[in-house]
Amino acid sequence: MRNMAEDSIYRHLLAYSVPLIFGNILQLTYNVVDAALVSKGVGIAALSAVSVSDPVATLLVQGISGIGIGASVHMSRYYGAGDMEKLKRALSTTLLFGSVASILLLAPGLLLANPILRVLHVPGDILSSAVLYLRLLFVGSFFTFQYNILSGALRAVGDSRSPVLFVALSSLLNAALDVLFIFPLSLGVFGAALATVISEAVSALLCFIYVYRHVPALRLRRGEFRLDHAMLRRILSSGMLTALQQSCQPIGKLLIQSVVNTQGISVIAAFNAAAKIDDYGRIPAQTISHGMMTCTAQNRGAGKLSRTQETLRKGLLLGLLCYPIAASLILLFRAPLMRIFVPKSGGEEMFRIGVSYLSVKALLLIYPCLTNGMQGYFRGMNRMTVTLLSTLLQISVRTLFVYLLVPRLGINGEAYACAAGWTVMLLFAYGCYRSQRVPAVRKIIDVY
Repeated sequence: MRNMAEDSIYRHLLAYSVPLIFGNILQLTYNVVDAALVSKGVGIAALSAVSVSDPVATLLVQGISGIGIGASVHMSRYYGAGDMEKLKRALSTTLLFGSVASILLLAPGLLLANPILRVLHVPGDILSSAVLYLRLLFVGSFFTFQYNILSGALRAVGDSRSPVLFVALSSLLNAALDVLFIFPLSLGVFGAALATVISEAVSALLCFIYVYRHVPALRLRRGEFRLDHAMLRRILSSGMLTALQQSCQPIGKLLIQSVVNTQGISVIAAFNAAAKIDDYGRIPAQTISHGMMTCTAQNRGAGKLSRTQETLRKGLLLGLLCYPIAASLILLFRAPLMRIFVPKSGGEEMFRIGVSYLSVKALLLIYPCLTNGMQGYFRGMNRMTVTLLSTLLQISVRTLFVYLLVPRLGINGEAYACAAGWTVMLLFAYGCYRSQRVPAVRKIIDVY
């Protein structure tokens, strides 16, 4: 555990972020392994079936993680204030609420998988495989929620290392099961989805065992498993806004995907494969943002508001220092990375489109370095309305430009649309930050 209300903020952010960077790399890698093995073992049509399901699955996961982030902000604040009773109450309430919610969402998810994919203009020759893949991911949502809450609780008390170990083990298991299910057993898309569900269940179980045995501050005894309605209202007031904010991106991605889906199977495969590579470039900014959120919330709980401002400045600087490294790596390795997804035959068009897209997108990575940092700060200050509105603006502008540019420029138009959305988001977030420095506005923020 790490108390970020004392000592060097740079040291805290780096110590927190570095393990999380490796964890997120592993998380993305097992998604890449899924896609690469499906492409090599089953073909480009199967890869496209998995790819078109991703935005819907991401919407589910982001909604879940939004609740977890909202709960984590409160838990970080209670930990910073030294209130261990409220810390445990927040954890038990979130776990119980999440368990019931994920079970209730299972039946609608299974029933609506087919209609949702039809609305997204998924080509008929890959529709049945996409529906099967998506339905299995809905089954695994229970385990996804449990892992997100438990790993969020660990990060709330400053432990970002342990979740990395669970992700590492889960990634290795996922890769091994992918090879087994796709090649010797020839289970295709079903095998890829089944491997993902099993690995998620294992990571959730390992996280629960670790918390119970090694983290007394989060260890819940039998009598402590209860749902506190007042606590739930506080968590949901933050968590639902964060869930909405987290869900805006995949909802926008669904709209964007519906435009991309009209461009043909090669474009679908190229866009989604390149997006997975682009995600690697965003990892440093995202993890530093998580560190900023935890550091800001702990210092807010400890009443050290001057350190929250310091966290913002130093966190943004660290994010900007990561930009040239991330952009250079994407530009240098974009071709060999795209080759990972290309099937043995018939994938040259997909390869060409993906490399061209990454050439543009890598140069734009400076935007997430700034916008993610601002989001982390506002979350830590529990100003979830700002994060929601800024994300709504970003995705609305991005989606509008996608509809205008992609039919004319191909998927490179999506990269330019991202730049437009991020610019608007950054201007809005900066305006909100400046407004809180007005004494009357600051007084209201401090009260809440």
